[in-house]
Amino acid sequence: MKYFYTSVRTKLTLLLLITIVIPVLILGILYPVYFQSVMEKDKKALMEGTLTAITRSIETYMDELERLTITPFLQNDVLTSLKLKALSDQRNVSVYNKLVADRTLHEMQMTMFQNTRKDILGTILITADNTVYATDHHEVAEPIPDYRYSSQDWYKQTVLKNGKAAMISPHRRDYLRNSPDKLVFSVARLLKDPDTQKPLAVIMADADTDIFDSIVSDVSFDVSSIVTIFDGHSHLIYSSAPLTAEAQEQIISGNERIESHGSQYTTISKTIPSSEWRVNVLLSQREITSKMRNLRLISIIMTCAGLILTALFYIYLSIKIVKPILQMGSVMRKVQRGSMNESVNIKGQDEIAYLGSRLNKMISQLNDTIIREYKTGLAKRNAEYRALQSQIQPHFLYNTLNGFIALNRAGESKTLEKAILSLSGMMRYTLSKNDFDTLGNEFLFLQRYIEIQQLRFEERLVSDLYLDDRISDFRIPKLLLQPLVENCIIHGVEGANRACRITVRAEFIEENIWIRITDTGAGFNLEQLRQNEQIGIANVRERLEMAYPQSDMTVNSILDIGTEVTIHIKTSSVGTGPSAPRGNTDSTQRTDA
Repeated sequence: MKYFYTSVRTKLTLLLLITIVIPVLILGILYPVYFQSVMEKDKKALMEGTLTAITRSIETYMDELERLTITPFLQNDVLTSLKLKALSDQRNVSVYNKLVADRTLHEMQMTMFQNTRKDILGTILITADNTVYATDHHEVAEPIPDYRYSSQDWYKQTVLKNGKAAMISPHRRDYLRNSPDKLVFSVARLLKDPDTQKPLAVIMADADTDIFDSIVSDVSFDVSSIVTIFDGHSHLIYSSAPLTAEAQEQIISGNERIESHGSQYTTISKTIPSSEWRVNVLLSQREITSKMRNLRLISIIMTCAGLILTALFYIYLSIKIVKPILQMGSVMRKVQRGSMNESVNIKGQDEIAYLGSRLNKMISQLNDTIIREYKTGLAKRNAEYRALQSQIQPHFLYNTLNGFIALNRAGESKTLEKAILSLSGMMRYTLSKNDFDTLGNEFLFLQRYIEIQQLRFEERLVSDLYLDDRISDFRIPKLLLQPLVENCIIHGVEGANRACRITVRAEFIEENIWIRITDTGAGFNLEQLRQNEQIGIANVRERLEMAYPQSDMTVNSILDIGTEVTIHIKTSSVGTGPSAPRGNTDSTQRTDA
């Protein structure tokens, strides 16, 4: 019984059943059901998004038509002409003034189309004295004489809106001579005197219903579909395919599943708020069901294929069971020839795993007394150094972006743009793969960083950067000084309600490098720093000690006076590390920001 549970073949069989066979069977059964549910949700979301796009396209044309109806309010001479037309006693109006009014209204209608869509056919304006001004295809149109506009449904609907835009369902332009016999949809408005609220005229802008075909043709669905549009009175305005009267009633009733010409459809609807029109998309239920059927078939095929591959894999694994034994023999031969870095990786508690673990232990004990300890220590030191250095960049970027947020909240968009451009230049420096860089480049980086901060603090921040030319080529860990300057700004300048100066000096004195960073800001309690050292100072201290073991860094601060950080690097201890200072001149470089 014990052998049954611990043998390698038994474990392989149990592993195969638990990790492959059973999960494959479960996935083969549950995956089609789950995916069908997910696909239906995604399809519905996609259809609703597409439907939203269609309604927005229609609203765009509605907005364009509505814009045309308010054009008369934007021109004083047009309003004056409409008021003249609305006078009850036209005998007191001179012929000249009437001609001017007619000309103004004609010109107004023609200029309305200078920046409109080609699908907008024209407008008709009926003034208070029943004078009609009409355009058709951007040209003056001839109205039908003695046409009774006031008895038309669209005219009544417009008057009832009392100055608000009225969305007119598709109708024929039977009020114009020689107008094509086709349907148009319109937006109409009652124009009222802004001062007296007296009706002046009714204006209506017409658009071609062919635009519905254009909008629908630009949208594609992965199954057969029908797009319909109903107005606020449940009248069919547009349908991309013929529908039975019964299907129309089902759509009006809000049914999710409808039947038309022997086919079943799933309905998705959306209302256009400005016009109360409702756009419906009918998706073929037969094609959706066919896709689901294909999905289940593919799932069954994949499940069977997976089980066949699993069986083949099991046979192959059984044949290759002796591979760990051969691996141990190979390692033993390499150790015999003097290679002490070899090991075998066999997990488990069976016989082969036990032999492998004993072999690894034997090699480890031999290797520990030779070179393994030295190489491990060296690798650990390099890894720790890179880990410490990598913490600086996210910390710096985090604080810099906080500064950008403050600029954005203050509404200083131009200042923010300059800061972002400066930051892009700095990021090229921070993202370079070099672990060390020269003091000259580090000071150039500090200058750009302080410039970014000065965009925020303006006259509150004054800086003074000084670098001895003799050490400008001395190499230090990249971004060693920036966290210290950043702390000066965050904990010194931000906490002080006065102008503060930040000074950075790098000098070569008696074969030693001295770097001092001071600020005249708010200062802080040194005891608090010892108890909870900030990430910037902690990282700088550790990186400095790893790069130059005999270097040191001190921090001194007095509340309301300022802070000073001093870095001391003994160039005699650099050895094979970063390059020592070059040049013996006494020249210096200085930057005042």
